[in-house]
Amino acid sequence: MKTPPKFTTLGCRLNAYETEAMKAMSQEAGLDNAVIVNTCAVTAEAVRKARQEIRRLRREHPDANIIVTGCAAQTEPETFAQMDEVTRVIGNTEKMQPETWHDIARGPDFIGDTEKVQVDDIMSVTETAGHLIDGFGTRSRAYVQVQNGCDHRCTFCIIPYGRGNSRSVPAGVVVDQIKRLVDKGFNEVVLTGVDLTSWGADLPMTPRLGDLVMRILRLVPDLRRLRISSIDSIEADDALMQAIATEHRLMPHLHLSLQHGDDLILKRMARRHLRDDAIAFCEEARRLRPDMTFGADIIAGFPTETDAHFENSLKLVTDCDLTWLHVFPYSKREGTPAAKIPNQVNGNVIKDRAARLRAAGDAQVAKHLAAQMGKTHHILMENPHMGRTEQFTEVHFDTPQTEGAIVTAPISGIRNGQLLA
Repeated sequence: MKTPPKFTTLGCRLNAYETEAMKAMSQEAGLDNAVIVNTCAVTAEAVRKARQEIRRLRREHPDANIIVTGCAAQTEPETFAQMDEVTRVIGNTEKMQPETWHDIARGPDFIGDTEKVQVDDIMSVTETAGHLIDGFGTRSRAYVQVQNGCDHRCTFCIIPYGRGNSRSVPAGVVVDQIKRLVDKGFNEVVLTGVDLTSWGADLPMTPRLGDLVMRILRLVPDLRRLRISSIDSIEADDALMQAIATEHRLMPHLHLSLQHGDDLILKRMARRHLRDDAIAFCEEARRLRPDMTFGADIIAGFPTETDAHFENSLKLVTDCDLTWLHVFPYSKREGTPAAKIPNQVNGNVIKDRAARLRAAGDAQVAKHLAAQMGKTHHILMENPHMGRTEQFTEVHFDTPQTEGAIVTAPISGIRNGQLLA
């Protein structure tokens, strides 16, 4: 009797999306007795954790084939090929191709017993397919990959070398997939990608992300809620701002790739915005949509960061009125320009600064939760007792609700970082 392959996903939401596509392809190929590890490369720590996870999985599955893929496999294939625990290493392009899984399922003879690495040049990839999956995580929310790769070269980031240059899924393909998901009962769709606001730059007529959002909302009238994942605020186009202002089905929550709050550090990161740009965007988005909330990625301890530089980042949390922070302690990543910058910040200082940023984020969350008291929200249920508001805030229900339903309820209290309804 065949055993379906097991998957371990590390890192971002896009990885989780791609894992679901790999599950479908590997099962269709008839892959048996395999463990697939979809790795992350965003920090050196992520690569170390991937190696630890592989060793753990080998102990748990001593007879299985262990296949390593994802961004760390793409950027450091030999790191994993040299591990005795690993059977195969496949790249980010190869993992999304059905023929890869059919080849693996057929066994080693098709390529020769000694070949272990199947990782091509990611920079040569010019297209991204719209992979049709039924959503994942819950029956309430589906994720649709509309873009992959990144054309920018921030000095701290290895991701372009794991994902390649930016490439977009055509709008028609995206709309068709969302129609299919809505027909299956999903009330919310999230658009996801590596550099989402670069969507369309490689397509005919160079449409923008806002054009895609407006087209989806126009052509899929039965879609109840559309959400967009992390964006680069400096690339927000006029149509996106119009959608924020006029389309109630576009959820009032944006996660921003800000990274820092000091202009000099932003320049050394090779970011394309300044501090005042971030503040202006948040003010304008909130003017257009008063209930808008923001999350943000912020790095603590980038090389040369002084106390004064850090204070500007800390102050940005309140200047932009951010709510949901993803704080990243800077991790030196070999192969990136930032790794060569002198004056690397002491690890204990980085740890302390990251803790202070997280504490500021906790205070912002507490303020946001308190502001919801007595308000009525439309809550998408992720499970019988927990759903999320339009701003992605968790709400707990003592009385079980229907998973996937949108429940309208007043907020009556706060407990353990959740709203109560």
